[in-house]
Amino acid sequence: MQIHSLKSLLSRVELQREKQKDYRNVVSIQVLIVTLGLVLYAPLLEDPNSNISKFLITLFSAFGGLYAFLLWDLLRNFTQSKVLILTILITLIVISVFGILIEFPYYKVIHLENRQAALLFIHGLLFPIEVTIISFAIRDIFMGQYFTTDKLWGSACVFLMIGISFGSLYDLICIAMPGSLGVEIALGIPNYSECVSYSFHVLGGIDTDYPDANKLIKNISVIEAVWGTLFTVLIIGNLMILPKPPESTES
Repeated sequence: MQIHSLKSLLSRVELQREKQKDYRNVVSIQVLIVTLGLVLYAPLLEDPNSNISKFLITLFSAFGGLYAFLLWDLLRNFTQSKVLILTILITLIVISVFGILIEFPYYKVIHLENRQAALLFIHGLLFPIEVTIISFAIRDIFMGQYFTTDKLWGSACVFLMIGISFGSLYDLICIAMPGSLGVEIALGIPNYSECVSYSFHVLGGIDTDYPDANKLIKNISVIEAVWGTLFTVLIIGNLMILPKPPESTES
């Protein structure tokens, strides 16, 4: 009986360590994506076809592909459904490969007559996957009787994922209705980076650079601001009341 309990304890500790590593990896790439979006956006807005813009688009695409893989790797900690895991893996591969092919800035790998529809297809698949992983991660954070390090990394991961996923939603709206931010921005990486920037302005309670955004985006911005604040309050409350685990179960 004691041997069985010890094995169960070790498996839980190993799972916590694996989740902590996966959460940390996702947070690292999230920070890189957000930093690029907030700091290096100017060349993309001024001239998306300049050499520096082409380099930034390539960089964004590479980090985007890595981010997609890390999200899938994180998902495997939350479910044993092989159908769901395989479906999301295939979808993310299609999104990443197709997205890179149509966005590759140095020469056109795929010539599309309706690029807007292609971008709509990509983001229409990406946003539900982000929401799915966020829901699994939130459930994971609020489960368990003890405060563990993986919950702390998970909270950071979900908070940043909220900002990025709402950025994807704003980009989806802009693709469907160009100019929804109140200005004309080239669709693709330039518009996406601005939408991510807009999202984190909203999430951080900072005035955005687009006061003329359409009513739909402004209303969703309110939802994002409320949801971000609510999530922060709930996480702080939950983590503060959880006791630390016994020494033998520390991750």
